[in-house]
Amino acid sequence: MTEHADPFTAPDPAQTRQQREITALFRITERHANNEARRRWDDHGLPMGPFDAVQRITVLAGGSEQPEEGEPPVEDADVMAALTLAPRARAELDALEASLLEMAKGRGMTWQQIAFGLGLGTPQAARQRYERLVGRTAASR
Repeated sequence: MTEHADPFTAPDPAQTRQQREITALFRITERHANNEARRRWDDHGLPMGPFDAVQRITVLAGGSEQPEEGEPPVEDADVMAALTLAPRARAELDALEASLLEMAKGRGMTWQQIAFGLGLGTPQAARQRYERLVGRTAASR
């Protein structure tokens, strides 16, 4: 963490959160990246994306995948790092879904068709979902 020039001024929560996210990405990548993510890290120093990092810890901690040879076991700090990244991963997925919905509407698809694609029961539910996504993605920018 960075030191503040004035010890009596509270740190900026957004900046602190961003620093924790970066630290979490680097921790998970350094300890648990595999396959292409490991090559990107080793060759270029590029950390995993938030969604991939959260997913990697989830499958390792849940036991659906075993650590690769030489990979350390998942520690509580790895799980905490994944929890730190979960909101960011969700925001990225929300933005992706909102973009897909905009593309679908741009192609002339009806809300009924979109509702079917999303597994929702009504066109109104699809439209409301879109509005919530747009509201959340606008707030996270």
